[in-house]
Amino acid sequence: MTTIETVLHETRVFPPPEEFTKQANISGMQAYQALCAEAEKDYLKFWANRATEQILWHKPFTQILDDQTPPFYRWFGDGELNVSYNCLDRHLATQADKVAIIFEADDGTVIRSTYRDLHQNVCRFANALKSLKIKKGDRIIIYLPMGIEAVVAMQACARIGAIHSVVFGGFSSKSLHERIVDAGAVAVITADEQIRGGKYHSLKETVDEALHTEDTASVKCVVVYQRTGTAVPFDTSRDVWWHEIIEAASTDCEPEWVNAEHPLFTLYTSGSTGKPKGVQHSSAGYLLGTKLSMEWIFDYKPDDIFWCTADVGWITGHSYVCYGPLAMGATQVIFEGIPTYPHAGRFWEIIQKHRVTTFYTAPTAIRSLIKLGSDLPTQYDLSSLRLLGSVGEPINPEAWIWFYQKVGQARCPVVDTWWQTETGCHMIAPVPGAIALKPGSCTFPLPGIFAAIVDEAGHDVEKGKGGFLVIKKPFPSQIRTLWGDPERFKKTYFPEDIGHGLYYLAGDSAYRDMDDYFWIMGRIDDVLNVSGHRLGTMEIESALVAHPLVAEAAVVGKPHEVKGEAVIAFVVLKGRYPQAGETADIVHTLREWVAKEIGPIAKPEEIRFGENLPKTRSGKIMRRLLRALAKGEEITQDTSTLENPAILEQLKKPAQSF
Repeated sequence: MTTIETVLHETRVFPPPEEFTKQANISGMQAYQALCAEAEKDYLKFWANRATEQILWHKPFTQILDDQTPPFYRWFGDGELNVSYNCLDRHLATQADKVAIIFEADDGTVIRSTYRDLHQNVCRFANALKSLKIKKGDRIIIYLPMGIEAVVAMQACARIGAIHSVVFGGFSSKSLHERIVDAGAVAVITADEQIRGGKYHSLKETVDEALHTEDTASVKCVVVYQRTGTAVPFDTSRDVWWHEIIEAASTDCEPEWVNAEHPLFTLYTSGSTGKPKGVQHSSAGYLLGTKLSMEWIFDYKPDDIFWCTADVGWITGHSYVCYGPLAMGATQVIFEGIPTYPHAGRFWEIIQKHRVTTFYTAPTAIRSLIKLGSDLPTQYDLSSLRLLGSVGEPINPEAWIWFYQKVGQARCPVVDTWWQTETGCHMIAPVPGAIALKPGSCTFPLPGIFAAIVDEAGHDVEKGKGGFLVIKKPFPSQIRTLWGDPERFKKTYFPEDIGHGLYYLAGDSAYRDMDDYFWIMGRIDDVLNVSGHRLGTMEIESALVAHPLVAEAAVVGKPHEVKGEAVIAFVVLKGRYPQAGETADIVHTLREWVAKEIGPIAKPEEIRFGENLPKTRSGKIMRRLLRALAKGEEITQDTSTLENPAILEQLKKPAQSF
């Protein structure tokens, strides 16, 4: 294979602050290396020790890893536990009155829930589910707004051994319908409406639409939480009110003890075919991964106020809202609204108000916040912060620097975390008290994670050369299968031609620099082949965003009869949208800038301007839509999940082509 070329040159290095290292859970590079050496020496014993230390077992395991039928690995296979018990009951004797969740509603209302409150609410709802004849192994779709109830619903399912599948509240009825059918769900848990940015969006009507066909006959009941009290259609033969079914329910609910490999949840993620994939996670391995990463990467301390801004509809909200923080006994903030309502400083106001110590958000959100006002954070008291985190996509160096300087005031390490829905928790990320940071790099693998970069034949590539990111050994938190589709699971994640079907293929391109730091270059399907040069889109995006005029950029490829592929850039400028007569100069400036930053080969063939980029309501850029726009194809996909569907018209025409 022609290895993927790396063209980004980032030389800035930020060692961990001495004061941070002194108090860190993994204190200094020597401590990190000792853990890695322990895993190298005896891989199975390393993970067995972690599982024994971190998890409360109902029945201890004696088998560590069953790898007889790869890639269908089983970890701690004869052990029994309950995930909800590990998140709630374990804290009752020591910190029942500690606040577990600080919920801030869209309108600023704040509700605090202690571990005792949360335990009682989960038990009541779990008993209510049992009264609806829901049992261990049943699949439950959760389609709720961000809030305490979403966590209660997920934890209640875990408590009775039901398998939850959370669907993001911005998804359309079509997307919801597909997931209900694929999971064979017996119940849906939803709300009348959700509130975001002062706007009300019906959830119950979307559920009704999704259930209108015969292939959803498996759904026997719909539980409806009254978030706003607005009148909604109600079918008394199927629908029940949340507040009514918990009235008589007991606050005691014995947990259902399940096998370590019992599915905790499935979570649907988009596939290359367009058909969603139901990623299935186990109970014990997943819990272990989320808890360890809270301790190692977020350096959790008992007095931390932790805030992950992700919605529970995504894996980040599962791992670092519902499960990881509660397993650690943390206090966390959950926010219902959006960063721009009722003003552009809402995130900074929340950090100031609740004295947040750890703030974990996405590069898309960071770039949007820069655009809203790069000096805004300085108007708030952010002195409580001690650690910042980035998740969801590679963060370009300029956004990293802004986050570090303006939000963290140059004293908070930034943990740039690489992981996926399929891995369940962090895989490559800086241990903040040990590893010097390089803006844009996710640094090193966690202890016990054997990451590598290989070519198309599965051979390691040399430092400085790009290739496919793989994980060579199984790890406890990894995907177990795709729901109902084991063959697709094998083909997608463990292809025979890379590592003989034994390597987990992440689907990302990456390289390691001369110091062994990992740099993610973008998705494999976002690698461009321009005149024989294989270029990662993330690097071109980073170069564009480094220009003072640019707030955000997304780059895709378009077939080119001479070059093979041409670089097409979609750009959001800081300030106002450019008028027709202004674009030529800006295009010229940006093309020359990319040529200077990377090289002439990376100059965009076209640059298109928009007031925004097409994103889901969680802030994820819909790159498939951009690829279709670049090729001039008609958009046939469902665009109901987009925050701003009208933006597609704006992005159809290039400002100038070369």
